[in-house]
Amino acid sequence: MKRFDALNRWTPDRRNLASDLVAGLTFAVVNVPQAMAHALLASVNPILGINALMVAVPVGALFTSSVFMNVSTTAALAVAVGAALEDIPAGQRTEALAMLVLMAGAIQLLAGLLRLGSLLRFVSNAVMVGFLNGVAMLIILGQLGHLTGYDSSLSNRVAQALELLLRINQVELPTTLLGGATLALIVMLLLSPWRRYAFIGAIAGATAGLAMLTIPSLTTASYFAAVPTVGDITGIERSLPELALPPLSLLLSMSLPAVSVAIIGLIQGAGVSEGTPNPDGRYPDVSRDFLGQGAANIATSLVAGIPAGGSISGTALILGAGARSRWTNISVGFFVAAIVLLVAPLVERVPMPALAALLIVAGFQGLRLRQAVMAWKTGRIPTVVMIVTFCATLILPLHFAVLFGVALSVVLHVFRQANKVVVVQWVLQPGGFPLEQAAPPRLASRQLTLLHVYGSLFFAAAKNVEEMLPAIGDARRAVVAIVLRGKNEVGSTFVTVLERYAAALHAHDSKLMLIGVDPSVLAQLARTGVLKAIGEDNVYLATPQIGEALNRAIADATAWIGLPKAANSAGDQAS
Repeated sequence: MKRFDALNRWTPDRRNLASDLVAGLTFAVVNVPQAMAHALLASVNPILGINALMVAVPVGALFTSSVFMNVSTTAALAVAVGAALEDIPAGQRTEALAMLVLMAGAIQLLAGLLRLGSLLRFVSNAVMVGFLNGVAMLIILGQLGHLTGYDSSLSNRVAQALELLLRINQVELPTTLLGGATLALIVMLLLSPWRRYAFIGAIAGATAGLAMLTIPSLTTASYFAAVPTVGDITGIERSLPELALPPLSLLLSMSLPAVSVAIIGLIQGAGVSEGTPNPDGRYPDVSRDFLGQGAANIATSLVAGIPAGGSISGTALILGAGARSRWTNISVGFFVAAIVLLVAPLVERVPMPALAALLIVAGFQGLRLRQAVMAWKTGRIPTVVMIVTFCATLILPLHFAVLFGVALSVVLHVFRQANKVVVVQWVLQPGGFPLEQAAPPRLASRQLTLLHVYGSLFFAAAKNVEEMLPAIGDARRAVVAIVLRGKNEVGSTFVTVLERYAAALHAHDSKLMLIGVDPSVLAQLARTGVLKAIGEDNVYLATPQIGEALNRAIADATAWIGLPKAANSAGDQAS
């Protein structure tokens, strides 16, 4: 039966195949110029963006758990690659790119095989909003030079934009006019019923417009002849890319950028996995999608394409165009190859300022303003984290910025967990449930103090618990009982806290009880010797019946203290 299910998975439904092919063709036509623009962001030959579309999209479709995930070029990945290749000589960038993409794909593939999809939950939303908004701003600022023809000698994108503003009189007017006209045309088309074809329509219009303005018989020919085109950067042949292995000599130099690119791609892909259900209504396996993206990038590296990742905009485009199965993404490779073989010479005539205009609009579309406002309104910590990450993205090299964001997320998680712990007192009520209130500052003699801990019991949180425990003072014959039900593991810091508190209570003829203890926690206490210090009779294992361990502990504590049972009876209490 499983073999027939697998066969059905790859057998296209004739009723849906036509819709899938239309969606695949739509994506190919719209994204060929966008992939070229992404390659421009990556500071490499624009044809390498087309190579990535030709290979990554269909290969990703073969291996991802998500039926609709579009594994293609993205602006964030392109910016990261451009930052990594900035100091590489132009003649070596293609080889360096191939090694970077190969290593990033291997990292993603390994992450998928090791089932590391759950680790992305440690990257906070505030960090991701700050990072993605920073990347979008870098895209916008980085294309102002191409849009206006101004060549800055500075490396930082923010500094380049400021220099352009100060020397606005030095822009190339023909280039600026064409770029501005393309920008206006894209915006107009986005506001029209033909918004799906805004990018390809504007690029075609700009290309045709430049061709007409440079007709030799026209007076405008010499004026617009200086406008740069794709053909001025590289020639595009009517041929498919050749396979080649990246040189191993670049392995070490590309290792850190590869980690950053892999993380960016996986985070973007997780957004698709968690936001786009499969046709059966179930959400994809994030780890399996990691594997698919890794396979796509490994294959792409063999044709020296720029890196690809799960694209939210690409996935939305194919769904809007009528995608019904993974055959949409599989067909994209064939359509892109057909475009290269049939109309490659026309691609060489695309004006560079038109591609810059396309990227500026894409940058504005990539701004997460609503999410930024939400993070701002959530609280002070998310706001600070978002702003710090945003500034780091603008100032630091991007591969350092993303690692900084991940480290900040981990530190933030630990900080929040440490400050999330609360110790409360359960005051027993005759014949009813306990009354919860703040833990007392000091213990009273010959009294049972029942405590419950909410939150983490690791690292700094454990130290916070110690500070929240009632002071012993002059109390005698007191019992402190801590409910641990639901805690299947504790940290060494908390074990030390228990040991110290138990010893302090013992010195005052008092004792510590632990209630609802998991067997794994009991084993930890036994291995460390703390169980002996507390006393095995004072540790009550959790049972399937809620309240059983608690009631036994209360009965033993009241008997030890010497109080009448009725004064401390919990009845049917819950632990």
